[in-house]
Amino acid sequence: MPLLAAKAAVTAEGTLSDNQRITSEHLGYDLQYRVYLPPGVTAEDKLPTLYVTDGQAYIEEGRLKSVLDSAIDAGLVQPLLVIFLDSRNPDNLRENRRNELFMCNSDFAAFFADELIPAISTTQPASLLREDRVVLGLSFGGLNSACFGLLLPNLFEGIAMQSPASDRHLAVVSELYEESPALPLKMFLSVGTKNDNGGAVRRFKRILEDKGYDLHYQTVREGHNWDNWRPLLIDVLTRFFAEDSQTD
Repeated sequence: MPLLAAKAAVTAEGTLSDNQRITSEHLGYDLQYRVYLPPGVTAEDKLPTLYVTDGQAYIEEGRLKSVLDSAIDAGLVQPLLVIFLDSRNPDNLRENRRNELFMCNSDFAAFFADELIPAISTTQPASLLREDRVVLGLSFGGLNSACFGLLLPNLFEGIAMQSPASDRHLAVVSELYEESPALPLKMFLSVGTKNDNGGAVRRFKRILEDKGYDLHYQTVREGHNWDNWRPLLIDVLTRFFAEDSQTD
């Protein structure tokens, strides 16, 4: 009996695929991604989906797979599909393309709209509803999430932004949000209080609130690093995928 009890206490784990390659005509090169599937998923399921830019960092430094396993097993969030997109050149991992990809790059947005999301929709148990799609990123990736809110509102309802940067680029995106009609987006925005992009993020927050966006905002007593971002991952998940928000 003690052995059985110990086994029952072990968290059920999802699976994380090897890298899968996709060729982008919009970008003119290949990218790679990994897929997280929750335990017990079947081919007939249509799961909400989280798309993560800087996916390799969220796996290795953010340890997001462990957060997902624990949160799903505990019933805090509903089972979800996660696409970890690698921002590096798959043929030369020392070459990180994030600076060119994440600065409101219309070709990167077109890659998602015309190539990545259709590929995931046809090969994975993914929901086809925009209400079930969320994009998450940090720093420049957080800025990309903000950009996708404007560039791809028909594909993503959930926009998750951790420490969006830089202040200069965020100021431009903030102005675009201020000048545009409010969109049907659900947002998560966070920033550290030490040596992070605090001033620009707070101005962005005020603009979003003034426009009436559905915004959850958090600050952390940390800097522009994983001590800030990692502890908030459970908050990101419960913001968009809380078990009690699952629809019939």
